[in-house]
Amino acid sequence: MTKDDIFQRIVTILVETFDIEAGRITPEARLREDLDIDSIDAVDLMVQLKPLVGQRLQPEAFKTVQTVSDVVNALHGLAAECEITNA
Repeated sequence: MTKDDIFQRIVTILVETFDIEAGRITPEARLREDLDIDSIDAVDLMVQLKPLVGQRLQPEAFKTVQTVSDVVNALHGLAAECEITNA
């Protein structure tokens, strides 16, 4: 799964679940400040992103996440780890 695939899935989730206009969702968009994603919304987002990596997402992996790009990078790293572990 590429970073672009992950980004597109995040956009879909944010639009469908949180009613955020797709045009507002850029890699540089800050979750809290620009997209109004609070901590409860972030948990819901993590639950919906779990199938992308095929494993439970640990909250520690997302403590420093601030932008959409940060989420993409964190998920891409977790997906790569999962592929290595399952190889």
